[in-house]
Amino acid sequence: MSARQITQSDTQNRFIIGITGASGADYALRLIWRLSAIKGESDVIISPNFYKVLASEGGIDGASGQNLLEIAMARYGKTSDLHEFSNLAYTDIGARAASGSQKYRAMVIVPCSMKTLAAVTHGLSQNLIERAADVSLKERRTLIVCPRESPLSTIHLRNMLALSEAGAIVMPLMPGYYHKPQNITDLYDFMVDRIMQHLGLSERAIEPWQG
Repeated sequence: MSARQITQSDTQNRFIIGITGASGADYALRLIWRLSAIKGESDVIISPNFYKVLASEGGIDGASGQNLLEIAMARYGKTSDLHEFSNLAYTDIGARAASGSQKYRAMVIVPCSMKTLAAVTHGLSQNLIERAADVSLKERRTLIVCPRESPLSTIHLRNMLALSEAGAIVMPLMPGYYHKPQNITDLYDFMVDRIMQHLGLSERAIEPWQG
């Protein structure tokens, strides 16, 4: 963006998306695919290990450096291009997402490895995902972390409690079943709906629980 003054409307749908090498690669792809239909912009930071998981879980070899929206569209179909995605280098801790002076609405890490969760909890910013999360906490922005692990050790639980106490939203990738899912994509959408809700977006793919 230019050096002009950034207004509230500019940041209404401006996000940081961190993607790590935890299991559940398609949760990230589905979020990218869903966001593409919403006007806004996101800075995307991808751990190199994510591509290893994507190859293992999704059979996509040599995906490193490929456009994630293109991968998502190959999986889920053509979508719109209302949302602008910019890739930031995982190792570039001097990128704009590392600065508290930049304006973002929220950050999500999906999926979030336990290594990344531990680093964020203890302020160990060794890459841009960890640094951007650290900045989100200190600037009191919404930070959502989506771990996928089972069973959980006492260390995992303590780290998640500490991160929650620091102001983050800890949202394990644990889809519900009351919406009667017909396929695995319905399970992805359940969690993506919850993520988008906490990002402040009203778009839903799953009918909310009515009680």
